[in-house]
Amino acid sequence: MRKLIIIWIFMVSTIALSQTTIEGVLNKYNDRSIPYIYIESLKKKANEALILDSREKKEFEVSHLKNAQYIGFKDFDLSVLDKLTADLAGNKDRLIVVYCSIGVRSEIIGKKLMNHGFTNVHNLFGGIFEWVNKGENVFHLGIQTQKVHAYSKKWSRFLTKGIKTYE
Repeated sequence: MRKLIIIWIFMVSTIALSQTTIEGVLNKYNDRSIPYIYIESLKKKANEALILDSREKKEFEVSHLKNAQYIGFKDFDLSVLDKLTADLAGNKDRLIVVYCSIGVRSEIIGKKLMNHGFTNVHNLFGGIFEWVNKGENVFHLGIQTQKVHAYSKKWSRFLTKGIKTYE
């Protein structure tokens, strides 16, 4: 009986701890079918990357990464991919980095991009939350801001820096 209690405590603590970090949430919800790119790597490749924001429009309008293009999540449409292909002059091998709040929605959009023939798609590990948590800049109408749409009260706990907003 004592062994069962110890096993139960271990399992409960493991489950609880796995969702207290961004990595724990990503491990729970993502299958890693889209490779992660980490902040330091993206900073080195920012000039060559096409950065796509897969959050909702109201989140994007609060702030986003510099030069990010809005593609959305709920309103994501395959016609966006056709426009993207045209904008890239058919170069489906260009580095594309997709992000959202922490990296769950962006993996879903990344899969759609890969299924449409884009071959160099990466998911920004930790999304805009990790970006801001690491002290990187976000922008609103081309001007640096501290505001970040925190998505929801539940998910906002993963945003430890910046000014959280829900509007």
